[in-house]
Amino acid sequence: MGDSGAESLHSCIGLLGISAGSLLLAVHFYSSHRAAPLIPSTALGVLLLILSALLAYAGIRRSLRNASLLVSLCLTLSAFWCGYGVILVLAGQGALAEPGDSRDALLPGLATFTLALLLVAVVGFLCGEPVLALLAAAVSLASAHEVALHYSSSLGPSAVACGHLIVCLVGGYFALGRILYLLTKGKVALPGTDLAKKKAQEQSRGSAGGTNPFAAPGLLLNMLSASVFCCRLLGVTHRLFLGHVPWLWAAGIYQIGICVLSYRAMDVLTATAFGFTSILQFAAGYCLLYPTWQPEEPSFPTPFLVVFSILFAVLALFLSLQSPVDGLYLLVFVTYCIALACSPRGFFAGGPQGVAVAIFVASALMALIHLYNVRARAKIPTGKGAVKALLARSSLLKLREGPDLHAPYLGYSKYADAEVLAYACSVLASFALTTPGDPQAPLATVVIPWVVVAGGILKLLGGSVAFARGKTLESSAFILYAVMWVIWGLTRFGGLYGTTRSFHAAVGIVAFMLFNSFVVFCSLFLNMAWFFYSLTFMLIAVSFLLDAIHALPTGYDIAATLIFGLVSFYCFLAALSSSTFEGCCLPMGGPMVQLSGVGAGATKCLHLPARKASSVKRIADILRNGGTCGIPTDTVYVLVAACNRPDAVEKAHRSKRQAQDRPMSLWISSLKQLEPARHLFTPLLWDFMEAAWPSPISLVIPRGEWVDFLGMKDSAKYVGTPQSVAIRIPDCSVTTHLIDLVGPIVVTSANPTGEADTTHHNQVYAKLGDKVDAVLCGGPSPENIASTVVDCTKIDSGNIGFFRVGIIPKSQVLQILEQVQKKHLVVPTSGTCPTKGWEELQSGGPAVHNGVGRAALAEPGPDPAPDSGCERHTRF
Repeated sequence: MGDSGAESLHSCIGLLGISAGSLLLAVHFYSSHRAAPLIPSTALGVLLLILSALLAYAGIRRSLRNASLLVSLCLTLSAFWCGYGVILVLAGQGALAEPGDSRDALLPGLATFTLALLLVAVVGFLCGEPVLALLAAAVSLASAHEVALHYSSSLGPSAVACGHLIVCLVGGYFALGRILYLLTKGKVALPGTDLAKKKAQEQSRGSAGGTNPFAAPGLLLNMLSASVFCCRLLGVTHRLFLGHVPWLWAAGIYQIGICVLSYRAMDVLTATAFGFTSILQFAAGYCLLYPTWQPEEPSFPTPFLVVFSILFAVLALFLSLQSPVDGLYLLVFVTYCIALACSPRGFFAGGPQGVAVAIFVASALMALIHLYNVRARAKIPTGKGAVKALLARSSLLKLREGPDLHAPYLGYSKYADAEVLAYACSVLASFALTTPGDPQAPLATVVIPWVVVAGGILKLLGGSVAFARGKTLESSAFILYAVMWVIWGLTRFGGLYGTTRSFHAAVGIVAFMLFNSFVVFCSLFLNMAWFFYSLTFMLIAVSFLLDAIHALPTGYDIAATLIFGLVSFYCFLAALSSSTFEGCCLPMGGPMVQLSGVGAGATKCLHLPARKASSVKRIADILRNGGTCGIPTDTVYVLVAACNRPDAVEKAHRSKRQAQDRPMSLWISSLKQLEPARHLFTPLLWDFMEAAWPSPISLVIPRGEWVDFLGMKDSAKYVGTPQSVAIRIPDCSVTTHLIDLVGPIVVTSANPTGEADTTHHNQVYAKLGDKVDAVLCGGPSPENIASTVVDCTKIDSGNIGFFRVGIIPKSQVLQILEQVQKKHLVVPTSGTCPTKGWEELQSGGPAVHNGVGRAALAEPGPDPAPDSGCERHTRF
């Protein structure tokens, strides 16, 4: 299914999910006056949770190239129904037993989503998406009626049900129309559901133009968490309690998802900001949950909140260079953290609740700006151009921009770098540990969310993104530290550890220290900052071990956490500056131990993503200038050089061990490249090549004067043998496009002789080192099986053989030959005759006499002798 078909399918899923949820709510409110509702609260809550997951899937799967408001609508409604569903489950199970508890629990979320969906509706009408605008407006109206219903029963639930019924009918109609259009391939289209017209309109409007389409849902989630405390301050709700936790934790969970999606959108600073705010949501939910098992309110670690405000301030400063309006918005959270630090009661105090009102208003305004800028041609100015113009006059600071902004060290990645968030989480977790807790009441201090969420969950996210970007050591360290923070945070500060110490805990900590010792050793070859980062974490692990064996000196744990926190803060600043400015503002230092050979420090070998046409053009320039490159194909990765650069052909030949036994093959992108020499090929051979290609079929054909047309000169001796040459057209659009730009290329496998095939771009440089000038990165190979090698040196006598049966089966090749022979009026019969094949000459050993030669580790090499040992099919 194409990209447009997949997008339309995901749109149908989103519309059907919205319709189904609205239908459930309509039935619920129509039957609410009955003694026994048609759908019990628990069942309705579970169904809404399922539909919220479906809507989240539809919103996430929407393509980033076409940022429709459907993304914001699906994700917003998904978060709304997630929190709403949990509250219904709690009410159904009797957890909200007090009079007015259900009302107090629902009002903050209903009020927030009334305004949030109204903003989506306004932007939808302004930007020409009336269907989504109508759906958002109807849900917003239904939520507003539900708020009014909680204050006055005279309104009746029918008004709420009518709003949801409108959503159900409109969403169902357009979902059905799109499904019919897709199933009938455009032959049946209900009025207003013609996807061809819609696609043309979307193309005329353009795309997001670099705007992060997931920022708006994240800002709406900030409104949700702030509304819980706004309603308490304004007297809308009577108290903060368990019923508000679903809204706060739904906002936190979805903001972690928005953080990941922002990394997919290559927006590092926004992703980091949402990671920070998600920590606040989880901490707020923990504070509201704590009084359910203890009568008193939890206390707050003041040092942690001061450090958190500093991190927010630094992030706001760097974000203001990208968008001054967004940077000013983050300053509100700086104020929020300071207000929490100054209030012993934390979220329960009036000061932080007053700042929450400012967060609610600011988030609504920022969400409106981002929603509008995603779809509108004329953007609302955010000051980005002014900052660019100001920095353009500076010779010291220059913003990092361009296609290589988020390019990883090796290969390409779908994610931007998450090291900024990972380092910041280390700072937060370490300073949270500086707060002493009461062993008799370990849960009384709000440490678990700071340590487990910041040090554990978000650092695990950073490690996963680092792994996706090819950073093996960094990802391993982040994941290891995340596991350590989660285990220690839950046991030491969650009441599981208690006042006793355990030998088993000490053994587990020693195991972590052994793993970290390996990380410290490996970081010697990375850079100085990473060495000190991993080494100072060892101090943290030592403090855990000493505590477990009753030998912790007074003040050692505080000193260790402060040292690790300061080192992590420096790494945080260095990662921020390197991702924002060109040049190294805050150096990470070079490797403390330098190795010679492959992988020693930085490499000049370019790694360019194959999905970009500009990358293919740069690889073509390198090949034209005499370079050798590793490229993806329809089978495995290969090392190539331009035929018209004899020096490059010789260089590629020398890159192989035992190169004399590994002659290279020839690749073209079209038979038109051999057209000047067509008279040198027999008609049967030419037609067979034309019928067999493009495909993973290498044809060994007689060597002749046609080779001289390719301009290889003296280097032609490295291609094939004196009697034959292997040639093919690969069935890979990237490879053929490259050959169109460069001309015919010579090919050998991208691995030393005797090693396994190279199936990933990261392996090319690891295996060949400085022998390769650039790598075109296409991710894992589509196939791990080499091409099929066919001997066509005697095809005119009706005789072909197979040196190797690879991805294309023998029967398919014979079928192609039969069809070509019919064109030449040759009656086919079959037989076999023994011959030697390329495989014996390439491998230095005897060929297998069963029709299939030994698997080659490169493209085919030398020529088969007339009486060779591979199966031959003769057709007379």
